[in-house]
Amino acid sequence: MTLYAALLYYPADSYWTTPEESEWSTDYGAFGLAAGAAGVLRGGEALHPVGMATTITFAAGKDSDLVITDGPYAEAKEVLAGFYLVEAADLDEATKWAAQIPAAWRGKVELRPVVPMNGPSVPAGG
Repeated sequence: MTLYAALLYYPADSYWTTPEESEWSTDYGAFGLAAGAAGVLRGGEALHPVGMATTITFAAGKDSDLVITDGPYAEAKEVLAGFYLVEAADLDEATKWAAQIPAAWRGKVELRPVVPMNGPSVPAGG
């Protein structure tokens, strides 16, 4: 089984915190129940709007000046708004689950295999 991050992207001007987006709450709940009952949901959370982000970097590498900026790393029409962790046999199964996430119907869901951080293995092509 492989763990996939399903990254949820929403239009920046129609974020999940806006009142008109509350109509999707039931669909997210239904996805959570179905994926949980099937044993594929391993976690997930919604993220606060990008205006609450803080970006951290160094001016020129590890030993240079720390730079802290209010706001997101990049300006974009669509923003990362949340994620689910889905455990699936393969990409096809993960895709079937990701297609049930409401963000896919009005934004985008990006699937990425998760690299285990508790061992030396790196996925092919990584």
